[in-house]
Amino acid sequence: MIRLQNITWKATNFVLNDVSFEVPASEYAVLMGKTGSGKTTLLEILCGLRTPASGQVWLHDDDVTDETPGARRIGYVPQDGALFPTMTVREQIGFGLRIQNKPAHEIMSRVEELATETGVSHLLDRKPQGLSGGEKQRVALARALVMRPKVLLLDEPLASLDEDTQNELINLLQKTQRDHAITVLHVTHSSREAEMLGRVRLRLSHGKVSIDTRS
Repeated sequence: MIRLQNITWKATNFVLNDVSFEVPASEYAVLMGKTGSGKTTLLEILCGLRTPASGQVWLHDDDVTDETPGARRIGYVPQDGALFPTMTVREQIGFGLRIQNKPAHEIMSRVEELATETGVSHLLDRKPQGLSGGEKQRVALARALVMRPKVLLLDEPLASLDEDTQNELINLLQKTQRDHAITVLHVTHSSREAEMLGRVRLRLSHGKVSIDTRS
């Protein structure tokens, strides 16, 4: 479950004003809104990368407002995947486990499991340069899942991809959410994505989040 309660944030070009909404546990929610409306900032507040001026962040009945990003058990796929340029795909996926000093055999097993699940096993020894947009997003998804998060946040994961690749990734995201019973919040400006993926549909407009009734 994701719950934001009375979140306020002020930036030079937008304001989030007393934002409150909830995504039930194990649901796939899509948050729509215009470019520059604050969608990414909301994800970063959920992750703990930004601290709101006021309000609370709840994840599965726990108030995590003051918790560090690492303590929140969130998987995050930022815009364009944001892969590390000097790491192989194998290293990218295992990164979260390595910084927690997990045993090498555990890291190898988990990486291979997720590489198979996301369809990137043949890319494990490649670096990001030369990977297609769809391949990069698959790697970023595997990296986000490596710590077995309860919540998955996706920031425009299908942007700049052709329609066939989008369809492949939509199928993968649906399967991932279902197989892991994970709570997903997917940010997009695409009504097509919202229609195909969102069981819960939200809209950010003028600093407020509301149930989207347009789809």
